[in-house]
Amino acid sequence: MSSSEAENEPATGQGADLPAVAPQLRALRRRASLTLEAAARAAGLSPAHLSRLETGQRQPSLPMLLALARIYGTTVSELLGETVAERDAVVRAADMEPTAAGGWTYWQAGAPGHGMQALRVHVPHGSQGDIVRVHPGEEWLYVLQGRLRLRLADTTHRLGPGDSAHFDSLTPHRIAAQDPDGVELLFVHTLLQSPTATLCLGHTPGEMP
Repeated sequence: MSSSEAENEPATGQGADLPAVAPQLRALRRRASLTLEAAARAAGLSPAHLSRLETGQRQPSLPMLLALARIYGTTVSELLGETVAERDAVVRAADMEPTAAGGWTYWQAGAPGHGMQALRVHVPHGSQGDIVRVHPGEEWLYVLQGRLRLRLADTTHRLGPGDSAHFDSLTPHRIAAQDPDGVELLFVHTLLQSPTATLCLGHTPGEMP
């Protein structure tokens, strides 16, 4: 939206409730450490127009609220002063429900809705050793117990407790437990909001790594 278009927005009519929005606009701009001029420029407004929004003299439209929410790194709900449910930063062991997929067992080790998915994983011996995974993103794993056989492209790595690996998920990779008792991992990846079963993408037949 250009500055001239934005400033032609009506002072009254359809839009957000002024008493609730005006103080939030100023508070969230300051929280984002933006000057009035910088925020206005990013939103395609003049500083004077943004100032009138922050003092309740003008009524913001929904597209304007969406633009400001994006600039301030928040949501329209927070701009409207609505209570935003806080994500619990702590995941208790008792709340980790196991999920089985493809022979592996997963426990969610992080809260949903973040850019990374954190899991505790048990990989049984002989499970999925012939599955090649290829998908966008990054992966990091840390061996808690047992020994892991990790193949990245044409190179095989053997990892023991305390060893870790961090790699691009577009690199063809295979994960297998080397010991009869399996292997226990901490696993973090950036395959957003993926069910655990989709961690086995890109199945390609082949021999064990």
